[in-house]
Amino acid sequence: MKLVAAVSGGVDSAVAAARAKAAGHDVTGVHMILSRPPLDPAAAERGCLAPDSQADARRVADALGLPFEVWDFTEQFQRLVVAYFLEEYQAGRTPNPCLRCNETIKFAALLDAALGRGFDGLVTGHYARLATGADGVVELHRASDQAKDQSYVLSVLNQGQLRRAHFPLGDSLKPAVRQEAAGLGLPVAAKTDSYDLCFIPDGDTAGYLRATLGDAPGAIVDNNGTVLGHHRGTFAYTIGQRRGLRLGQPANGGEPRYVTALHPERAEVEVGPHSALRVDHIQAIRPSWTETAPAGPISGTVQLRAHAREVPARLTPGDPVQIELDQPTYGIAPGQMAVFYQGSRVIGSATIELTS
Repeated sequence: MKLVAAVSGGVDSAVAAARAKAAGHDVTGVHMILSRPPLDPAAAERGCLAPDSQADARRVADALGLPFEVWDFTEQFQRLVVAYFLEEYQAGRTPNPCLRCNETIKFAALLDAALGRGFDGLVTGHYARLATGADGVVELHRASDQAKDQSYVLSVLNQGQLRRAHFPLGDSLKPAVRQEAAGLGLPVAAKTDSYDLCFIPDGDTAGYLRATLGDAPGAIVDNNGTVLGHHRGTFAYTIGQRRGLRLGQPANGGEPRYVTALHPERAEVEVGPHSALRVDHIQAIRPSWTETAPAGPISGTVQLRAHAREVPARLTPGDPVQIELDQPTYGIAPGQMAVFYQGSRVIGSATIELTS
């Protein structure tokens, strides 16, 4: 097969490209430009948009003997990922931009561009597994390395995209990937992983939002509307947050307070006790199914944050999707993705809209 390997300049995408070539595929390394002008090197050195990433990607391609191209998706990334991120925070929701990037850039803009140029599919360094059932349906499963599993952020992919996707690292553990990279002489074998958002590489999300959106001051209140403090923007808070509230008035009984609701329309952050964060039911919108939509209610587990534990649940399909949790969970923020599993198999996902 003729494949594009998305080479970010990191070790995972490098080994994925190497394995695709070793499997006999005709592989071209493609590095995506997502930001112009280049970010400040001191701030960006930990992100996948770091100035040296393109150079590292080229060095990987040269080491593997791959053709190398640079494709520019700056406009799409700014419009579909960064603007979405800002709009969601302004609306009092907590988005997942990495998931959004997979949905709109890597497996939409990049894959579509690859298919339009005569390629058959896309290779990435994601940790997830694909399996084709007897009925020909491509199933998305959790990776073998549970600590690196990225099936959550791939849950928005559909059958057409999964059929074109290749995840060579799905059965591997991260230490083995690094060891393989070193054995192949890849120049990024010891390169550290990036953990922050690629367009906020210093990890200061609140600072980035404030610098981009400007101050939007308002009150921090309890559930009775009593003013307890003040803030510079509701976008700096998320449901379940405890730190950074800086309240001068302690709660009755001295129990800690948490952010329980955001009201950007009146510039209020509402706080309350931990018990106010309890969630038993979730309503989620804009569902996406990795296979076909379930015909009726199904049981399984649901993951409600990128690194959260799964919770046993029952899902009733529709728009909105209704999710009944078998056990309560706490601090679930609208805007995040609810991803539904049966065993290791991803069934689908939807955006959390309401909780109760």
